[in-house]
Amino acid sequence: MIRIEPRESASKLLTWGLPTISAILALLLAAIPLSFAGAPIFESYFQLFKGVFGSKFALSEMLTRATPLIFTGLAATLAFRARIWNIGAEGQLYLGALAAVAVGAGALDLPSYFLIPTIIVAGSCAGAAGMVIPAALKTRFGADEVVTTLLLNFIILIFVQYMLEGPIQDPMGLGWPQSSPILEQGMLPQLMERMRLHSGILIALLCAVTAQFMLVKSVWGFKLRAVGENSSAAQHSGISVKKTILSVAIVSGGSSDLRVSLEVKTALEIYGITCETFIDVGVAGMHRLMSQLDRINTHDLIIVCAGMEGALATVIGGLLPHPIIGVPVSVGYGVSKDGMVALNSMLASCSPGIMVMNIDNGYGAAMAAIRIIKN
Repeated sequence: MIRIEPRESASKLLTWGLPTISAILALLLAAIPLSFAGAPIFESYFQLFKGVFGSKFALSEMLTRATPLIFTGLAATLAFRARIWNIGAEGQLYLGALAAVAVGAGALDLPSYFLIPTIIVAGSCAGAAGMVIPAALKTRFGADEVVTTLLLNFIILIFVQYMLEGPIQDPMGLGWPQSSPILEQGMLPQLMERMRLHSGILIALLCAVTAQFMLVKSVWGFKLRAVGENSSAAQHSGISVKKTILSVAIVSGGSSDLRVSLEVKTALEIYGITCETFIDVGVAGMHRLMSQLDRINTHDLIIVCAGMEGALATVIGGLLPHPIIGVPVSVGYGVSKDGMVALNSMLASCSPGIMVMNIDNGYGAAMAAIRIIKN
């Protein structure tokens, strides 16, 4: 007779080996669609690695974009340890962001040391509210939190869309569904000059360490794990399962043209010219371009790196009066022909006076800019 018993403790080989094997299997499975698409597998993975660790800018962007995901992952992890299957972390993140904008975009004109904590508290409370409702339904009526949190995601997304197109829409956003930017004194301090990386990553890491300590060393963490392992036994031992579930819910509830742009930036900085890079402001999301337009307008010369149909140079040329150098990038599919369409589009631009470089010639654009600036 075969008898299956749980392990008393996992070995170090299992603890470290299982995640490693899982990562290798994930890469092998991802290689299947890559091979069907005709893409070189090893080159694809190399570019993936390079896009994250290939430069200081790439690393800083990865950490910047990872920061809200760390908070969201921590929230979900705490819930999962209590066997609360919170599938609504995405919606709760949006609620937190919405509350942060509502408080920090001008509703409260406070100094930085008051405004930043207020924004953090408001975002945390809004995210928590997004999970309190499913938790209350679970404890009161036994509703499945997988279903309630998943469906609540759609309600939250529609609500956020309504708010961005109505009550909190940026009056300077030309009708795009975006909110007004958070006040400067409400922004977290930057960690790297001319980079988006801010001190939020340090707060996220501190929260991760604190969460681990609370789970392992605190009475609250013991109750949470006990409810997760066996809620009936926890109830009989005097632990309030409903209160534990609700407490967990409150805590639980927060670019392809880049390589050419970096070539331009590096070449200019070698010659002692300071520049600012604006990423992901293409015509596919005009609201992102319009939100950065005032900052772009402060510069004396603009170099536009664009692939696909290369329309960004024309758009910026029609919006701003500055000298513009267009660099077509060999990014696109099929008829894009490795940048030929972007090149022809920039050459045929209806915005007069745009200078156009050869495909991917970031260095040439930098040298042209130096000639203009020094004259």
